[in-house]
Amino acid sequence: MSTLLDLFGDDDTARPAPARPAAPVPVPVALPSPAPAPAPVVPQRRVYSVSEVNGRIRGLLEETFDEVWIEGELSNARVWNTGHLYFTLKDGSAQLKGVMFRSALRTIRFEPKNGLRVIARGRISVYEPKGEYQLVCEHFEPAGVGALQLAFEQLKARLAAEGLFDQDRKRPLPALPRKIGIVTSLDGAAVRDIITVLRARYPNAHLVIRPTRVQGDGSAQEIARALAAIGAVEGIDVVIVGRGGGSIEDLWAFNEEVVARAIAACPVPTISAVGHEVDVTIADFVADVRAATPSNAAELVVQRKDAFGQHIDRLSGRLTSAVTGRLRRLDSRLHALEARPGFAGFHGRLAMRGRHAAELTHTLRRVGLLAVDARRRRLQQQRTELDRFDLRRRMATVRAGLVAADTRMAAAIRDRTFAARGQLISDAARLESLSPLAVLGRGYAVCWNADQTAVVRDAARVGTGDTVQVRLNRGTLTCEVREREYGSDDSGL
Repeated sequence: MSTLLDLFGDDDTARPAPARPAAPVPVPVALPSPAPAPAPVVPQRRVYSVSEVNGRIRGLLEETFDEVWIEGELSNARVWNTGHLYFTLKDGSAQLKGVMFRSALRTIRFEPKNGLRVIARGRISVYEPKGEYQLVCEHFEPAGVGALQLAFEQLKARLAAEGLFDQDRKRPLPALPRKIGIVTSLDGAAVRDIITVLRARYPNAHLVIRPTRVQGDGSAQEIARALAAIGAVEGIDVVIVGRGGGSIEDLWAFNEEVVARAIAACPVPTISAVGHEVDVTIADFVADVRAATPSNAAELVVQRKDAFGQHIDRLSGRLTSAVTGRLRRLDSRLHALEARPGFAGFHGRLAMRGRHAAELTHTLRRVGLLAVDARRRRLQQQRTELDRFDLRRRMATVRAGLVAADTRMAAAIRDRTFAARGQLISDAARLESLSPLAVLGRGYAVCWNADQTAVVRDAARVGTGDTVQVRLNRGTLTCEVREREYGSDDSGL
């Protein structure tokens, strides 16, 4: 195995071999001269880049520390927006930087916090851009306590601080629920135990089962969705959520935060029935009621029908005894009061007072009837007087007068109309007899000049070739004057 010192020593393959000394050459001189010294050996340098050095160191570290377990205290732990966790592991005299990538961080059930002592598993690598070596962590587990137990305690403390475990928010179970919701797996014995107990204790109960996985990856999200779905069913009075027994890993879905918040958000009371009596989960703290087993949950949600009837009978007997005892005490007190001297002759005095009250009642009734009769007669008299001034009768009289006046006015208008029509006909006849159109109708005509602005009364006013307009009874003639004749009587038409 090579070491860091071996990486950056002289490379034997690049080291040149030492040169052999050359053989002496005889020189024709009188005196012999010493042989020349050998030339010094100059080694060749190997120059590395920074990236090459960091790369070779990274390869060596990852090969040597492929998988190591390191115990230390977490410090400077922070999850960046990329989802990766950066931290420092330290002890009393040294520290080591580390990183846990997002994919590995999802598998950690507890929350890594500063000051927590953990055992980390991973490999040593080098972040080449900065030349820093670090631990690439793949797994965390708390030192001295199990990871699941630590995650349980951390979630329990956080939810308790939010008030999800407070007794003030716990709701009581209904006395006789009509519709019961069940959230569990159909493959386990829990659902069969619940159904058996409910059918034996309360056969009329309506069961609504929402099946879901109760262990394995993703089961917590399925349980939360099942709780939300069954809580939205109309008429659900109470919900049982749980499963049968198992290891802490099998029951871990009920220790998840998403299940705890789904139970807290359920609109109806919930019963947590997870595992056996010794098994405690986060769901038990959040639920309104914790049941030791699924069968115990069914026993809690409904009472036995006959036991409930017996309880009602006991309450009825107690109520009857209480009423009977109170009546006896009141009767005894009444007899004791009657036995006192002040109550002697009480019944006789009571009878006299009753007779007097009857007489007063008879007198009051008689006086009342007389008063009512007087008021009735007075009312009848006022009604008669009021009828004289009744507006309806007066309006009828006025309406009759109006009808007569209307008849007379219509007759007068009709007579005037006939007279006016006769006068109009007479005037029209006279006008017709005096109308020039009537003269034209008898065969006469009117002669106008060309532009019909003047009547031609004298033939001397027009010349030969002039145009005249001759108006007849029907229509007009346009004529050209060819010849004029003057008579002895030119008086016009």
